[in-house]
Amino acid sequence: MSILSWIEDQRKLKLLNAPKYNQPDSDVSQGLWTRCDHCGVILYIKHLKENQRVCFGCGYHLQMNSTERIEYLIDTGTWRPFDETVSPCDPLEFRDQKAYTERLKDAQERTGLQDAVQTGTGLLDGIPVALGVMDFNFMGGSMGSVVGEKITRLIEYATQEGLPIILVCASGGARMQEGILSLMQMAKISAALHVHQNCAKLLYISVLTSPTTGGVTASFAMLGDLIFAEPKALIGFAGRRVIEQTLQEQLPDDFQTAEYLLHHGLLDLIVPRSFLKQALSETITLYKEAPLKQRGRIPYGKRGPMTKIREEQIRRFTNSPKNPEYQTLLNDFTELLYLLNQEKNFEVFDQQILTKALKLACKTETSINWLNFESKEFSVRPIFN
Repeated sequence: MSILSWIEDQRKLKLLNAPKYNQPDSDVSQGLWTRCDHCGVILYIKHLKENQRVCFGCGYHLQMNSTERIEYLIDTGTWRPFDETVSPCDPLEFRDQKAYTERLKDAQERTGLQDAVQTGTGLLDGIPVALGVMDFNFMGGSMGSVVGEKITRLIEYATQEGLPIILVCASGGARMQEGILSLMQMAKISAALHVHQNCAKLLYISVLTSPTTGGVTASFAMLGDLIFAEPKALIGFAGRRVIEQTLQEQLPDDFQTAEYLLHHGLLDLIVPRSFLKQALSETITLYKEAPLKQRGRIPYGKRGPMTKIREEQIRRFTNSPKNPEYQTLLNDFTELLYLLNQEKNFEVFDQQILTKALKLACKTETSINWLNFESKEFSVRPIFN
């Protein structure tokens, strides 16, 4: 071995044994300055947040985390989050360069979230809505079993309460660390949306931000009654390079952008971030006042127990006999009992029967279905105007 080779080996050995420098997180919210991904202009973080993370130089929409979006879209003090404590597990015991559990822990510590979506209800310009916002900072916004479950629960709650749904999508697709379990969420969410849109006849608006790709695009992101997108948002299923290699041809420069999809009929509207809340508010108001709107019904199926708030609302209703709707409910309930028991001798039963009905409605096994004359079971089917 020559002296030069020995010196080179010693230098490499010294570099390998040197203590590693832990580079701080690149999260732009931790520093004072950041750079625009599109034009390269240096931006002051404080002013950028005040401008809803839109570049002052070129108008490019930088990534926005889920908490900032909720603060922007929902009226102050009205946000009520759902399922905050639901967190993912590791059913496949997946490991690549790091264990899946370690990746989850790192993402949870960095973002303060349990998974890549926040769901809940609130008021949007005074209009009650159900809102789900995906967060790309949590493992690229990938859709795992918890993301699918939280979105499905949100949709089912909105269907029961007759609320419009708004889902803000920002995802790299299904989460590979959960394998087929993550792919199953596509079908589960789509099935819940089918009941919400086609059976209950309720509104679902999808808002696509950059990036929205993979399994999210292939499922609920493209199922909206109305599909909005931010300017220049990256929206697609497979990657650009994969498509080019498959087709063996050069794709347009604006391929998989919001403008390209709008031109080809896959989007309804491109809305700048500063006008998004107003656009959503006016759209829901127009839907609410539509003259030819159809009445919807929830089909056969199971549902969970009522929420405590809903139970209290019904209790107060049953304790207010002067309410004009009280007698209507009482007459409907009397007719229902007659159908089940074939008798009409219900003279003194007001409070007792309604209390019994309330207890039945609050049970977990309550069904939302047609009358079952064989088992003498019943439940009230919600009807939305």
